[in-house]
Amino acid sequence: MEKRRDFLGYSFATIATVGVGFSLIGMKKAWDPLPSVLKSGFTKVNLKQLQIGIPFTTMWRGKPIFILRKSSLMKDSPRDVIINNKRYIIVIGLCTHLGCIPAWKKDKWQCACHGGIFNYNGVNVFGPPPRPLDFLPFKVEGDNLILGEKGKEYKKLLALNNQ
Repeated sequence: MEKRRDFLGYSFATIATVGVGFSLIGMKKAWDPLPSVLKSGFTKVNLKQLQIGIPFTTMWRGKPIFILRKSSLMKDSPRDVIINNKRYIIVIGLCTHLGCIPAWKKDKWQCACHGGIFNYNGVNVFGPPPRPLDFLPFKVEGDNLILGEKGKEYKKLLALNNQ
């Protein structure tokens, strides 16, 4: 009788362990991002295509990204990213007030929703936006900018701007 009871106990423990294992595998698969999400996590931008003083807009994870190659007339800023001796501003193109998309007007970004103005460095200079345009993670590889990956230039930018 005792041997039968031991056998049933071991059998139950084995079945429970296998069930827990399959449950953990299923939960991990449910938590992992889909391959399409992983693929859309990075955007590659060739910096050679950018014109001086004219912002380039691309999308990253459904958000507009503003990349501005600064002209020599534009003042230096701690928000500048220096790549091959050229200065760039790389920011998420969403107003920090309510998330509207500002439009480029001559030398600044203007938000039509509530009149917020950001200068060419992405710093709020007028209106209700509470802070400058936000940075996004990026990495520099030669003449290419990889949006979504944290490179040394991004970490340096955050350190200089205390974000």
